[in-house]
Amino acid sequence: MLINETKERIWHGKVKLADSFFKRFRGLMLVRNINYALVFVLPAETKANASIHTFFMLSDIDVIWLDSARRVVDFKPVRKWRLYSPKEPAKYMIEGPLGLIKTLDVEEGDLISWQASEEREKAVPVKVSLPDGLSFEKGTNGMALTESVREVKAKGN
Repeated sequence: MLINETKERIWHGKVKLADSFFKRFRGLMLVRNINYALVFVLPAETKANASIHTFFMLSDIDVIWLDSARRVVDFKPVRKWRLYSPKEPAKYMIEGPLGLIKTLDVEEGDLISWQASEEREKAVPVKVSLPDGLSFEKGTNGMALTESVREVKAKGN
């Protein structure tokens, strides 16, 4: 979710972080049907770091540039296969589907915050019954001790 704290406007879509070199490098290139926002955490607050290209983009997007205080320094809908640079240095950049700027009613100076969507799958513990003689208890050497299937079958007869 993205929040324009200045105007109390909320965009309820999914938000992902681009907080590593590879994630920033990939961005939204070759993504079809962009239905989430990508928040770039840039290594330094400069215009050069915040400059983007939209080469290999499959659709136009909205981009919002923020300074280190999360204040909007620039924003615009951007077209594919172009180069863009913000008016002022930026520490964060938000790329998302067209209409994002309008939904948040973004203006320069607005304070924007975000809540990244959880992407991890939750593990669900499951009890599994094992045939007699099979065990996953640790042995003396740290390996799981099990008997061979042939030996377990032989005991069962």
